Amino acid sequence: MNEPIVSPATLPPLAGGSSPALSAARMRETAEAFEASFLSQMLKPMFEGLSTEAPFGGGEAEGTWRGFLVDAMAKQTVRAGGIGLADQVVAQMLKMQEQGQ
Repeated sequence: MNEPIVSPATLPPLAGGSSPALSAARMRETAEAFEASFLSQMLKPMFEGLSTEAPFGGGEAEGTWRGFLVDAMAKQTVRAGGIGLADQVVAQMLKMQEQGQ
């Protein structure tokens, strides 16, 4: 369900050299995946106590698929602008990259 968190240091080198724009896009993608994973973990407890009983619940199937719903909500939140965590992660990635050069 959750996408793995990838450190920029463990990313394979880009074919044909790494252009700054492509590198920045990969950092942004990684940071947004991290933010979605974080949000998913923060949203899960909010849904744990909810009943899946009739007339509005989906029973056992709802409980089974709830994790996918939470992950989708987290990803959509990031697509809609997120909470600013991805911006902070990208800033730190750029800082680490500059220190490594």
